[in-house]
Amino acid sequence: MASQLPASLAATAGLCLLSVLAAAVLAVALYILRVVASFAAFCFREYAWRDRDRPPLIGTVFRQLSNFDRLFDEHVRYALEHRTSRLVYPGHSEICTADPAVVEHVLKTSFSKYSRGAFNYGVMKDLFGDGIFATDGENWKHQRKLASHEFSTKVLREFSSVVFRTNATKLADTISSAATSGNIINMQRAREDILSRFIIESNKDPQTMNDRYLRDIVLNFLIAGKDTTANTLTWFFYMLCKNPIVQDKVALEIKESVEWDKEDNNTERFTEKLNEGAIDKMHYLHAAISETLRLYPAVPVDSKMADEDDVLPNGYRVIKGDGMNYMTYAMGRMTYLWGEDAEDFRPERWLVNGVFQQESPYKFVSFNAGPRICLGKEFAYRQMKIMAATLIHFFRFKQADESKDATYKTMFTLHMDKGLHLYAYPRST
Repeated sequence: MASQLPASLAATAGLCLLSVLAAAVLAVALYILRVVASFAAFCFREYAWRDRDRPPLIGTVFRQLSNFDRLFDEHVRYALEHRTSRLVYPGHSEICTADPAVVEHVLKTSFSKYSRGAFNYGVMKDLFGDGIFATDGENWKHQRKLASHEFSTKVLREFSSVVFRTNATKLADTISSAATSGNIINMQRAREDILSRFIIESNKDPQTMNDRYLRDIVLNFLIAGKDTTANTLTWFFYMLCKNPIVQDKVALEIKESVEWDKEDNNTERFTEKLNEGAIDKMHYLHAAISETLRLYPAVPVDSKMADEDDVLPNGYRVIKGDGMNYMTYAMGRMTYLWGEDAEDFRPERWLVNGVFQQESPYKFVSFNAGPRICLGKEFAYRQMKIMAATLIHFFRFKQADESKDATYKTMFTLHMDKGLHLYAYPRST
């Protein structure tokens, strides 16, 4: 009898455990059913409204999730179906647009009606905290105002150019060693001051400008200044490898723009010649970088939320709580914006009689637009032009595997998946 008791208890315990698990599974199933029913009811309501001046409905959040690895190409499909369209999420709709008029409406004309919103803030806060990328209102205005003073100063421009030239020299020397030894290099690996201004401000208001807030601010500016330009330069060199004629045209322009002894191979002396005058002459290089950003924008999609009901320039109604996504990656590929050759890498589209012509920031949204336009736009162009001019003057680049097409990772910034592996060859002068 005693020997049978433990077995009985074990059996009873097993039955109890199964009952608990069954109850738990049932509870989860009922919860999922309630969520699905709620979502279905919301979708039904949205479908019922599809003819009432709302953007065309092209699916639900599951359409995005099923294509998440190629999300930005999925955005291209949305934009080809409709310039402005709508996806249903649990509890709200997400409007997606590739229409410059709508972008201008959201980012400028009706700027006060659209913010990051609680939904987007919830998605972004773990990474960006209360930094300028994720915030609205007074926090955003405060950070923007302080940063704008620093970005507008001549001292920053002059100091940054020195740093850019120094780093370009170091990288060129590293590539020279790789070119001599025939090694492959990975261009995806890339690694005062504005911080002091924010620290000084924290002494005036230590409760608001605490260490956590300063951390968020610094992280946001680091991401804005590092990841975006590094990723763009990676895509830029990829496009030069895919288009060797463009690479040679850029090299010729650099040679013609810099007063330089062709027998001198010293990178440091060359970068010293890359002053504002020389850089400003490089219209084709500027166009090639802009063309890269058109096809591979550093931030491939950006989002706002409607804080109140609105009507877009195309007549579609926006309901308070709607998400508003302008699809920068998709916009760069639309024939109705860039012509039949929209998919082609053609820097000449930016030039009129050899002079660079800027497009509307609401059509070319790579640096955002309106009150939120990127403070570091000119800063970024200067950095990329100095780096590119130095490397292209001394080296010709070729993909290690010319049959390979680069792909991106679906992230906040357009990061090239698996890096960019190149051979560098000394360029004959």
